[in-house]
Amino acid sequence: MSTQEHPTHSATPADDLPAADGSQAETPSPDALMEAGAQRIAELEAELEEMKNRWMRAEAETQNVRHRAKRDVDDARQYAVQSFAKDVAEAAENLKRGLDAMPAAGTSEIIDKLRDGFLGVERSFLGLLERNGIKATDPTGAMFDPNLHQAMAEQETAEHPPGTVIQAWSQAWTLHGRLLRPAMVVVAKAPATAG
Repeated sequence: MSTQEHPTHSATPADDLPAADGSQAETPSPDALMEAGAQRIAELEAELEEMKNRWMRAEAETQNVRHRAKRDVDDARQYAVQSFAKDVAEAAENLKRGLDAMPAAGTSEIIDKLRDGFLGVERSFLGLLERNGIKATDPTGAMFDPNLHQAMAEQETAEHPPGTVIQAWSQAWTLHGRLLRPAMVVVAKAPATAG
């Protein structure tokens, strides 16, 4: 038999450390350590999920800001000339009124040549406006649309359904689909019944 004694309890460094209150600290059981570890993992996973949700919301908000900014820039680019476009539409209306006021074709050779020249200028001018998003629409025969037309008068008639534009004093002008100037129109209404 050996002269050395075998201890029945192996000492761990944690057993030798005193607890905060001065007493000897107890070693947590393996189940308690596993439970504490699982709880910490669950806390960290919940924190990770919350951070992931915050990041996704922030990313979505950033995307929305980008889309809004792009739309604002596009709108500014398309509609920055709106005031100028209104003036140009008025000039086109005046050109049309001037052409309508000219003497009838066949009056004289000079008048016919002038009319043809002015009609060519008008066609070219309207084409240039359309290429830049400024469009004129003649509403004659269409149903009255308060978004595009301004009713200047109503006229009783049985020839057209009520609410139809029977005469346009001017055209509706739009810039990339946005109204610049409403058409000034005369709208049909049902004839009064004799009673």
